[in-house]
Amino acid sequence: MSTLVSRSIIAGLSFLFLFAGVSLAETIVVNGSTTVLPIAQAAAEAYMKQNPDVNISISGGGSGNGIKALLDKTADIANSSRFLKDGEIKMACEKGIFPVTHRIAMDAIVPIVHPSNAVTNLSVEQLSLMYQGKITNWKEVGGIDGKIVIISRDSSSGTFEVWQEKVLHDAKVAPRALMQASNGAIVQAVSENKYAIGYIGIGYVNAEVKPLRVNDIEASAKTALSGVYPIARPLFMFTNGWPSGNIMDFINFLVSPEGQDMVKKEGFVPLY
Repeated sequence: MSTLVSRSIIAGLSFLFLFAGVSLAETIVVNGSTTVLPIAQAAAEAYMKQNPDVNISISGGGSGNGIKALLDKTADIANSSRFLKDGEIKMACEKGIFPVTHRIAMDAIVPIVHPSNAVTNLSVEQLSLMYQGKITNWKEVGGIDGKIVIISRDSSSGTFEVWQEKVLHDAKVAPRALMQASNGAIVQAVSENKYAIGYIGIGYVNAEVKPLRVNDIEASAKTALSGVYPIARPLFMFTNGWPSGNIMDFINFLVSPEGQDMVKKEGFVPLY
């Protein structure tokens, strides 16, 4: 056998072994909440370093989209900043999907304004009236004379659902509200408009915006875990049935002390 032929065979076998190694790597698909996204990304990066035979693909798009992907069997894990709706549970049963809930962190939804805004505290009632369009000027709540620019999450967002429940009490958001697809987009919009107000998960608060107290209570790990802060909520991952293998191992990693340290580093509230 010629040297050239031998080298070709060896190269071909090497390629096949390499391809086989790649194909054997398990891919876990995660989709959903942009609030949970930074937690999932940090945990996935650390988990894949420890488990190089596992690939974790993560995308955002909102809690509703993640749950839909789980029900359509295009995702292994749905990240969500809210619990399942009755309609989603019904649809899951019809499709033979049995969602299992995994609580992975706590969060506080924080109203934010431009750093130049003099307002430091709003009641839940004031926030509700603002988002319904019944309080329209900052001077009505102790601020400057200027029309309030309402910025909200879109309806596919779990954060929107919780805000609607805990702040609006299921009243409708004013039609003039500017809807945004992510926490980051709200931060950017509020940071660029001195008359704006928005709301985000606590892990997204940064120096570009000013967080407000609610009912004179500051959002923090302590007030969120104790339930004192009025707009606190758990963060979830949903799976189709009780998970096993690397999916279960990844979720266990996230709720372990190491994973919960990552939750804290991302600015959210660990479970313990």
